[in-house]
Amino acid sequence: MAEGPTGSTVPRRQLGRHLRDLRNRARLTVRAAAKKLEWSEAKMWRIETGQTSLRSLDVQAMCTVYGAPSDLTEALMGLAKETKARGWWHAYGDVIPEGFDVYVGLEESAAGISWYESDVVPGLLQTERYTREVTRTHIRGISETDLDGRVRLRIERQALLTRATDPPILRVALGEAVLHRPIGGHEVMAEQLAHLIYVSELPNLTIRVVPFAAGMHEGVVTGPFEILRFPVNGDGVDSEPPTVYADGYTGGLYLDKPREVEQYDAAFEGIWESSLDEQASRRLMSEVAGSHEQG
Repeated sequence: MAEGPTGSTVPRRQLGRHLRDLRNRARLTVRAAAKKLEWSEAKMWRIETGQTSLRSLDVQAMCTVYGAPSDLTEALMGLAKETKARGWWHAYGDVIPEGFDVYVGLEESAAGISWYESDVVPGLLQTERYTREVTRTHIRGISETDLDGRVRLRIERQALLTRATDPPILRVALGEAVLHRPIGGHEVMAEQLAHLIYVSELPNLTIRVVPFAAGMHEGVVTGPFEILRFPVNGDGVDSEPPTVYADGYTGGLYLDKPREVEQYDAAFEGIWESSLDEQASRRLMSEVAGSHEQG
């Protein structure tokens, strides 16, 4: 599998779901299946949630235990080979937080992202100096070498916004506090807001600001989150289920149950309706940038 927007996360998740469905149809619990395969339950969980790649022989063994037909077994063995493809972010494996490569793979594969942030600029839209300050504060005592690596990683991720093939469609809602908080100082913030105004002109990116005057809105309750959607297949079916991602201090939360996604969809639409339109948002960003320039 060639490196590109599909990355390696999607085939891992697809394979994990297929194997989980086969196990359920075979009426086996995770514990029972793990015992038959002489594996740990933790390994079974990692496989079914797409956290690890698999050898095709392992898939064959699982399909035998689950009683899968030969044609499906062959197809899943082929998919297992795809899970070993390495996306570009693996070059930064020593500085990627545990589990974060899952998110980067999803981000690379997404056709659309709806993103709400209440306090900081989204990573895909951050300038280098802003990223450096956020990372330095988030990881106290980080070495300069690791800091440089994390900053480079974040800047590399931003290339997907302008990639030649199917760049994702982004709708970004920012709480007004994002504009005023002088992360890195006023000079860094002025530069950051100028960058937001610049990228907001991209045809695949819409930025809106939720003003303080909006008062109570759904984002006050939900906190920051993203909804990632993936390309549809030729038959019009999503290639991957929509996924909600919420970044926490000690790790990320992934939600993909239909009811969960529906709730976050409704929340994002409420936030979007509470926000200023694109032109008014640009004017506000420009005004606040001016105030930062004045110090």
